Amino acid sequence: MEQDVESPAVTTRKPKLPKQAREDLPKQLVDQVRAKRKIQRYVRKDGKCNVHHGNVQETYRYLTDIFTTLVDLKWRFNLFIFVLVYTVTWLLFGFAWWLIAYVRGDLEHIGDNQWTPCVNNLNGFVSAFLFSIETETTIGYGYRVITDQCPEGILLLLIQSVLGSIVNAFMVGCMFVKISQPKKRAETLVFSTNAVISVRDGRLCLMFRVGDLRNSHIVEASIRAKLIKSKQTKEGEFIPLNQTDMNVGYDTGDDRLFLVSPLIICHEINQNSPFWEISQAYLDKEDLEIVVILEGMVEATGMTCQARSSYVTSEIKWGYRFMPVLTLEDGFYEVDYNSFHDIHETNTPSCSARELAEMNCHARLPLTWSVASKLSQQGVLESEGREKKSTTTLVTQEEGLEEQTERNGDIANIESESKV
Repeated sequence: MEQDVESPAVTTRKPKLPKQAREDLPKQLVDQVRAKRKIQRYVRKDGKCNVHHGNVQETYRYLTDIFTTLVDLKWRFNLFIFVLVYTVTWLLFGFAWWLIAYVRGDLEHIGDNQWTPCVNNLNGFVSAFLFSIETETTIGYGYRVITDQCPEGILLLLIQSVLGSIVNAFMVGCMFVKISQPKKRAETLVFSTNAVISVRDGRLCLMFRVGDLRNSHIVEASIRAKLIKSKQTKEGEFIPLNQTDMNVGYDTGDDRLFLVSPLIICHEINQNSPFWEISQAYLDKEDLEIVVILEGMVEATGMTCQARSSYVTSEIKWGYRFMPVLTLEDGFYEVDYNSFHDIHETNTPSCSARELAEMNCHARLPLTWSVASKLSQQGVLESEGREKKSTTTLVTQEEGLEEQTERNGDIANIESESKV
């Protein structure tokens, strides 16, 4: 089990606070306790899963698949069982050859040329053990041989030959599979020490780097990523190690790798990403782990190989980018693995991807509404012009009526004065 924070040699064990008291702790104190807490990994940096199976009641299932059980054992136990199986079979059949010689009386007629023994030159348990080794391994020195006057010896010879072939096939096959396992091939598949978050093509992206140290390639290589984080459902169910898939190019085919030189794997933080609402400040307080899995076939053997690694919160660097490692030399490309893990700081907003998308949307609104706003303003001006024209027409009509009325009144006054 790995830990990123070293614990002192002597620690004083503090009493565990009740739940209500823990909830009432100040936020700053909670953050300090969280910072000092050990980081519990689900998958270690070397790819081994940090999970132990306990209280397994049905242990007989391991014996039903004895071949896989032997292959999964450590090398010291595997070699011990390998030597033990052969030694036990040699001893058992050696005892069987000695028992036949003892029952037939061959040991009592040692040196008697008139007596035909079951096995020539077998005079004790040691010689019977040597004859058992010669028979099972088909060495055949020719000094100890079975005669045709011993039917029980012929039957035992058939049994040992068949059983010895089965033991050889089983144990040699087990050792061959153990040796040819592609676990060591995964040691030459390297992952960057840190994952980074920065802007690429106007979008926040989470990136990490993978590379292959060998000249023989990984065929049909593919990459996957999983987010390991505790979750509580709407119904109140708590899931301690919930696995959420992270898209690293499944829909576009970018997850299928041509792993000749180191590649930067990119996860775009969009609405379907679990990092959609995670900002830099929120990420520093989160307890999460990203597990990356690289799979492919070994070109030399054709066997499937899988390499794993993980990134905890402290290994996800916000606002950084990877240094280039590929340079063009005289007629070839050269990869500098000294810079494989190097990163450099870049200008990156500290807000979440959702907030960044909203800001970009608001910034684009005046551009998208400019034409419509101009058209609406032009329509308002035209309507105002029409209203002004209509108003002017009405005013002129009213003034004309008033002038006509005044003229009519003047004419009427003149006619009345003339009558008088």
